[in-house]
Amino acid sequence: MSPRLLQIGWLVLVWVTLWGDVSPGNVLGGVAAALLVTWLLPLPFLDPGIRLRPVALARFLAWFGWDMVVSTARVVWWVVRPGPPPTQFVRVELRTSSESMITLIMAALANVPGSIVVEAYVGERRLLLHVLGLRGDAAEGVRAHVAGLESRIVAAFGTRRDREELG
Repeated sequence: MSPRLLQIGWLVLVWVTLWGDVSPGNVLGGVAAALLVTWLLPLPFLDPGIRLRPVALARFLAWFGWDMVVSTARVVWWVVRPGPPPTQFVRVELRTSSESMITLIMAALANVPGSIVVEAYVGERRLLLHVLGLRGDAAEGVRAHVAGLESRIVAAFGTRRDREELG
């Protein structure tokens, strides 16, 4: 089924739902409105640049689950320990240039307790992270951690071009 037909079907469904009544007049009105909208305001087909690989996805999910458990334990330790926890800002260079992959990396980092993406420089392939519980020069460990995360995300979701970028 073509993307345009799917778009028209979706618009008809929204139209009928908004009217709250499935009647022949509402369905025909929805078809007319959908055809008019798609004719006057055509949208280009956008490829999100995401491909799903089940085995790599399973590896990523297992690693991500374990990372969440370890990170949660680390955050709990710093919360129950007296005194303020040490924090650092760490600048991380990414190897992928795919906006889809960078978005998935940022979402994964935001969901792991103890780290958050403060700034993203997509054009420069760079992230600024705020990380809880690091002492001394642990920035290299964070960079290695993010590089591993990036590799697993690209292996699970990336296109051939994305995987080639990581070499």
